[in-house]
Amino acid sequence: MSVTAAPPLPWWQRPPILLAVTLAQLLAHRPPERIRATLSSLRRGARPATYAQAQQARNQVLAASIHCAGEGCLQRSVATALLCRLRGHWPTWCVGVRTQPFGAHAWVEAEGRAVDEPHPDDYYRPIITVR
Repeated sequence: MSVTAAPPLPWWQRPPILLAVTLAQLLAHRPPERIRATLSSLRRGARPATYAQAQQARNQVLAASIHCAGEGCLQRSVATALLCRLRGHWPTWCVGVRTQPFGAHAWVEAEGRAVDEPHPDDYYRPIITVR
């Protein structure tokens, strides 16, 4: 699922966003259990992200990465979670499936809601979560 890219970012906002996107790209090539273990370790000590915080991070990731704005839901969700963590908070990171038609997806949630996903919150069933 591709999403609409956000407007360009000012240069001074880019370094932490690009760091999160780069680390997410590296993590996205790891096995799911390794991704879960790494994110579980990184999230320790972080406050829960508000919906607005997670949404801002996601929008900034979309603005910084063409791949994340396209079909790269795993990298997009990991980058969003990492960017939130760099700011001291953590969304719920999820990987799951839909059944009709079958497909996998990765996303973040905050305040019990999927952040800027085009489908209802119960459309995907989470299989792996890092809260």
